[in-house]
Amino acid sequence: MAISKQYLKTKPVCKVTFSLLAEDAKKVGLAGSFNKWKATPLKKLKNGTFKGTVDLDVDSSYEFKYIVDGTYINDDAADSYVWNDFAAADNSVVIV
Repeated sequence: MAISKQYLKTKPVCKVTFSLLAEDAKKVGLAGSFNKWKATPLKKLKNGTFKGTVDLDVDSSYEFKYIVDGTYINDDAADSYVWNDFAAADNSVVIV
């Protein structure tokens, strides 16, 4: 799992790329506070990594999880974690 951030010089936006190695997975999505928890599909690369990039406003933090074949998974490379009462579990957090 990996998160990379690219801050734009011309706008207060950060391009955040989410990567998850899941060779045996058929489908991986990214759901979070930035997309109203509607899963955005990630693209599977030849090496078995699923990858996707999201534009996020800077000076903010966002909760998220991966959905791997229907199972919610946190990112071990997240900036932090926060408890979510609705899910009764921690959510990953990315800070930009």
